[in-house]
Amino acid sequence: MAISLRRGIISARNFLVLNSSFRCAEISYISSSNSNQSNVISETSLYGHLQPSNRLGIDFLKECRRGFAKGKKSKINSDSGSTAEGVDIGPSLKANTSALMEAAQVALSKELSQLRTNRASTGLVDHLLVETGSGKMFLNRVCAVSILDAQTISISPYDPKTLMKPVENALRECPLGINPKVDGDRLIVPIPPMTKETMQAMCKVVAKAGEDVKLSIRRARQKAIDTIKQASSSMPKDDLKRLEKEIDEMNKKYSKSAEDMCKAKEKEINTPS
Repeated sequence: MAISLRRGIISARNFLVLNSSFRCAEISYISSSNSNQSNVISETSLYGHLQPSNRLGIDFLKECRRGFAKGKKSKINSDSGSTAEGVDIGPSLKANTSALMEAAQVALSKELSQLRTNRASTGLVDHLLVETGSGKMFLNRVCAVSILDAQTISISPYDPKTLMKPVENALRECPLGINPKVDGDRLIVPIPPMTKETMQAMCKVVAKAGEDVKLSIRRARQKAIDTIKQASSSMPKDDLKRLEKEIDEMNKKYSKSAEDMCKAKEKEINTPS
């Protein structure tokens, strides 16, 4: 406002200087010319029907109004700029939280696939480490693994001459209690039936894995809730509540999925071959 008033005062001063110049020019012209009055430059011809005093007031008001308008516009722009600073963290937060929960679920699926059941499964041997000339590698990287029947796994090394013995050693040393047999360029791995004690032990491992994964999912949820609380000063309360509710729904969804995976694995363990 102070800037607009200063502009108006400067305009008024400039007008007074211009008015004085016109008056001096008029007096000089009248004094030097005694001819007819049609050559006289009057204030009416210079300014129209308005007197200089009235014109000065109108110019002053125009300048003030222009200044007020500029000030109001800049204030609106500044307000809108401050509003634009509030960033919606919802999409990125949900994506990151979902990625963490999804990673926990994938880890659970991989761990469950490695547990022994009464049925043959490639997941039982895929993760075993085989000693090769280039170092230790996963068995499924150096062998073709397939299921012959519900109780038998077939393992064919890509290079039987150099890998047959290392693969056989890896199978015998694993805690699955299996005894592979060489059949030409492949290994036949029979899966022995599980005892009742072994089934109970495997179910405990499944339950422990499920609890660990659900704990990871809850940690991802808590991390998201902490982020929402930190953004409470820059987002509307309704948006914060909606975002928190969506995070809770994600937590329930992935926790329920983990429980279902564990129940299915326990059923598979307890099912006779």
